[in-house]
Amino acid sequence: MRVLRELFYLRFHGIAVFRLDFFAPFFVDGSLFLIQLLAFGVVYSNVETIGSWGKGEMILYIGTFSLLNAVNMTIYFFGTNAIPQKIRSGELDLYLSKPVSPLFRLTFENISPGSIPLILMSICIIAFGVSKLERGLTLAGLASYLFWIVLMEILYYEMEILIRSVSLYIVSMARMEQLEEAGIDLCMKLPGIALHGVYKVIFYLILPYGIMATLPVQSMVGEMTLQRAVYGIGVVVLFSAITCAMWTHGLKHYNSASS
Repeated sequence: MRVLRELFYLRFHGIAVFRLDFFAPFFVDGSLFLIQLLAFGVVYSNVETIGSWGKGEMILYIGTFSLLNAVNMTIYFFGTNAIPQKIRSGELDLYLSKPVSPLFRLTFENISPGSIPLILMSICIIAFGVSKLERGLTLAGLASYLFWIVLMEILYYEMEILIRSVSLYIVSMARMEQLEEAGIDLCMKLPGIALHGVYKVIFYLILPYGIMATLPVQSMVGEMTLQRAVYGIGVVVLFSAITCAMWTHGLKHYNSASS
């Protein structure tokens, strides 16, 4: 916790010196956020239901995925996104020489307070979606929703680390990052309940972006079954193990770019 506090202090000190670091993410991310909302409005303006979901569930889904992405942008995106560049430049050597987990420092050293308003915007969308629900909201449903939000945020983080861990083994990360962007972009617009066949296999297991906002919404509206809950938790546990193994193995075989 002392290391985490110090990383936050250093980050805020840097933002105080370069104030554009605070305002730039807000304007850039906020603009993208508004564009996404307009796109959703156009796509779903003439659609009454998707599967068993009505407009309220869809609005809740949009807000949920936006919340997961906003927390990602605020806490760890800018830190984890720099991993491939630090590996290629040899800067990772400095992290390995410190008496703290290199992944811990990489994760939390570049938080972005400028993205915090996106979290508030996402919560507003979620609240609006809840008001449009025809099924009503229970306290148990809200508690279950928060549990799955935390769990899916962990999965989101693991996917980012897993994809960027590939840079410990190969030189170019361009294709992997394009794959990540395409998967997130598709699943941000299309809920998991609309996926079938091979697409469900891909986005429920191989690249599980399809369950990240779907499971929290299903838990809130009373569609969460024991089978789905076990599956969701199992996917998180599986990717936790894969991410840990891939990162640890990659560090053991890491050759400094400066050597």
